[in-house]
Amino acid sequence: MNKKRYFILYKPYGVLNQFTDGENRPTLASLYSFPKDVYPVGRLDMDSEGLLLLTNDKQLTERLLNPKNKHEREYFVQVEGTPTKEALQKLISGVAIEGKKTLPAKAMLIDDPNFPPRNPPIRERKTIPTSWISLTLIEGKNRQVRKMTAAVGFPTLRLVRVRIDNLILSDLKAGEVKEISGKEISVLKCKDSPRRVSTQKS
Repeated sequence: MNKKRYFILYKPYGVLNQFTDGENRPTLASLYSFPKDVYPVGRLDMDSEGLLLLTNDKQLTERLLNPKNKHEREYFVQVEGTPTKEALQKLISGVAIEGKKTLPAKAMLIDDPNFPPRNPPIRERKTIPTSWISLTLIEGKNRQVRKMTAAVGFPTLRLVRVRIDNLILSDLKAGEVKEISGKEISVLKCKDSPRRVSTQKS
């Protein structure tokens, strides 16, 4: 029986959430030599950044990918403009995307998290300010965050996933990979655990 392995990483912008690509674009294989039986849990689009979990633990993968479990995913989102209370409330209550309303979410304005500049830089317009929001979802539709902020009038400029349930990005830098233990990951298997696992390096 293969040993269960768990890896967390900060996926950089422009890296595909897979190991191979016919167009020779950067993939996860360019960041680290992962074991052959380890795969990413869920997706993080090429133009999105942040926390990604990879494992060969099929039970954990099923738990995190099964929509009925409604596990939380938190994103820090830089948007064009400053969302109003009404816009934030719409995000919280649910917005219509392609004819279907999103599930209730958590949304609030936050201070600039001061991530290192993205390469390439975001698109900015001198006459329009930008701001950051925290958006926490319990579902994972294709490009959902971008579609939600666009639907309320504040297009996404930069998107960084900072949390998966109790697992947090902490101080991992873009492109960094860290293997964590089964004991550290066990908090993800306990839905109601108040404890968070930090990605901070010891």
